Amino acid sequence: MRTDIFARLDREPEPPKIEVPRMTRTRLALFGGTSAFYLAIVVAVLLSTWLVTLDWKIMLFRPYQQWPGIHGFLDYYVVLGQRGPTAVMVAAWLGWRSWRQHTLRPLLCLGAALLLLNVTVGAVKLGLGRLGPHYATQVGSAELFAGGDIFPSGHTANAVVTWGILAYLATTPRARRYLSALSAVVALGVGLTTVYLGTHWLSDVLLGWAAGLLVLLALPWCEPVIAVAEAWILTLRDRLRERLRDRRRLVPSLPVASGGPRPGLFPPRPAGSEEPAREPAREPVGVAGGRRTPVTRG
Repeated sequence: MRTDIFARLDREPEPPKIEVPRMTRTRLALFGGTSAFYLAIVVAVLLSTWLVTLDWKIMLFRPYQQWPGIHGFLDYYVVLGQRGPTAVMVAAWLGWRSWRQHTLRPLLCLGAALLLLNVTVGAVKLGLGRLGPHYATQVGSAELFAGGDIFPSGHTANAVVTWGILAYLATTPRARRYLSALSAVVALGVGLTTVYLGTHWLSDVLLGWAAGLLVLLALPWCEPVIAVAEAWILTLRDRLRERLRDRRRLVPSLPVASGGPRPGLFPPRPAGSEEPAREPAREPVGVAGGRRTPVTRG
């Protein structure tokens, strides 16, 4: 048995006992408080309150012009909130976790979280239709119902969910604390970076943080469905394996002695069935090469 640090990269011999998070009272309280904060942000923007005024002050301040030295770095850092690259990176890690622990739960949890994120955030984006700072038309306006898709911030919500799922799936309390702190720092940085670059209002980012946190807090309600989906997929896999085994058993095979001749493609004919060899046809007298030779009279 290996005892070095690389032994942790090997596949575990048996599936470990992983405690699935439940919807506790603390989680319910956080879900309720985050929902209230979410609604408060939406109402504040709909009524064009002080929050919209703050949005415009930050936008007109133009942080990307005040501190141009960090613009290049933040252009790359904001990629940590893009759905495509982050989903591929996290899916690769969770795929290895699924292989190592003999379970599909990590990948299914990621899929369920991204599905909830796309449905909830996408519906609010299209419903409110807010324009971004670069496309604003009237100073002081909330820019709602104008055909935009900026509110809430998808970058921010995606950063919360994609990196927060690592903390949700952690198997030890220590790892969960460290991963929670790391995902919070990344999500905060991505949200503030979009404000610095001028691609989002501050209220977009606040609502994005709340939207992503609501998805993570609601995941325990999805665990029964995830368990059913995992059982169905594994059952389907076992059936396909059985069918492949049955097909291999039905394929006939001819035994061949060690060192003996292998069976030919066509079976040999029985003795006495050979056709007699035909003699070559004789040419008629006076014919050479298919032509009649001339006859001379003496």
